[in-house]
Amino acid sequence: MTKYTDQGKQDTRSGYGAGMTELGRTNPNVVALCADLVGSLKIETFIKESPERFFQTGIAEANMMGIAAGLTIGGKIPFASTFANFATGRVYDQIRQSIAYSDKNVKICASHAGLTLGEDGATHQILEDIGLMKMLPGMTVINPCDFNQTKAATIAIAEHHGPVYLRFGRPKVANFTPVDQKFEIGKALMLSEGTDVTILATGHLVWQALLAAESLENQGISAEVINIHTIKPLDDKAILDSVKKTGCVVTAEEHNYLGGLGESVARVLATHHPTPQEFVATQDTFGESGTPEQLMEKYGLNNKAIEAAVLKVLKRK
Repeated sequence: MTKYTDQGKQDTRSGYGAGMTELGRTNPNVVALCADLVGSLKIETFIKESPERFFQTGIAEANMMGIAAGLTIGGKIPFASTFANFATGRVYDQIRQSIAYSDKNVKICASHAGLTLGEDGATHQILEDIGLMKMLPGMTVINPCDFNQTKAATIAIAEHHGPVYLRFGRPKVANFTPVDQKFEIGKALMLSEGTDVTILATGHLVWQALLAAESLENQGISAEVINIHTIKPLDDKAILDSVKKTGCVVTAEEHNYLGGLGESVARVLATHHPTPQEFVATQDTFGESGTPEQLMEKYGLNNKAIEAAVLKVLKRK
């Protein structure tokens, strides 16, 4: 299998900040909005260099979405950022009516997604946001895996016309993708080729999938690992090409198994090529307070859980 190395742990939210800094310097139509979480979203440099293009809305996320929608009418490209819980669940009606229904060119940028915001606790963790956003007609949903990919995705969505949900996280995780890798919306990335099982992973679980594949290789199992950074539109062709070769699939995500990547993949398989599938995801539950490592272990969202799911699905081929 192709070997990827951890270039040094970095948080994906800092990748967003780095992308915003570059956009501030290269795209004069990009404006930033934030709901009183500038430090957490890592956009201080953008604000310092382009203060006239920043709008601090305070803890008024619904108002922020309305302002963002309005800014698009004048040709601006608003990046509205806050925690994922507040960027989706708290303001779903505003997103649906003012942004998605009207096809406004708003980029909803959500940090602290999933369980890995850790000690902030269950009320701040959100495990249903991918489902909420992918159900909105016309909404693009992106969940990058590391610092480099988050930076690249941030820059790429500025060139995409239409509403986007960009999801990233709080903790420092392995940074392993090439710094100059082009980000193509809707184009899955093959990380390692295999013949026995397909592992489709997104976000923080991509690195865990690579670790699992390395362990499986030592057991004589050849795992194909694909990074599904774009959940909508889904790269159906990449998924089908892989499962037709391997005959079974494991999906891995830091999200509820209801409504996430796994369900999207299951739809593709049921429609085009029924295939045994196992889900690595939370099981219809809320989170709790704890370190990211403790929570990912308890809720089965790590390389060990992916490896166990592979061994299970292989028996179903």
